[in-house]
Amino acid sequence: MTIRRMDHVSVVVDDLEAAKAFFLELGMELEGEAPIEGPEVDRLNGLDGIRVDIAMMRTPDGHGKLELTKFHTPTAVPAEPKNALGNTLGLRSIMFAVDDLDATVAGLRAHGAELVGEVVQYGNSYRLCYVFGPEGIIVALAEELG
Repeated sequence: MTIRRMDHVSVVVDDLEAAKAFFLELGMELEGEAPIEGPEVDRLNGLDGIRVDIAMMRTPDGHGKLELTKFHTPTAVPAEPKNALGNTLGLRSIMFAVDDLDATVAGLRAHGAELVGEVVQYGNSYRLCYVFGPEGIIVALAEELG
């Protein structure tokens, strides 16, 4: 048995509007939004009284999806440490291929993004960087060279 595809990655955020704006600036498209709650959701997550709003974002090619989730109840639990670096256990980054790395970083800075390290050139293949995005998630950006 094998998987058919990776459907989406989910990120819990405190400010759903700011997170949507960040990923829209990156070039993702808003596929849809919905409130989610009910006994099935509670049982699925092993939590009681779940009430969330989600925004499903998709890449322009339609293959990658990102679910942004804002918990109203129960209260979201902050991750420790905030703005954890790449050697922290767990999901650390989501990478996107971009056309113009400098313009992308400039646009994301207007939405609060900060470079984790520096923009670097990796051989003759890529220019790369990591930025802290919404809720401290690391967003990796790669511009393919020539």
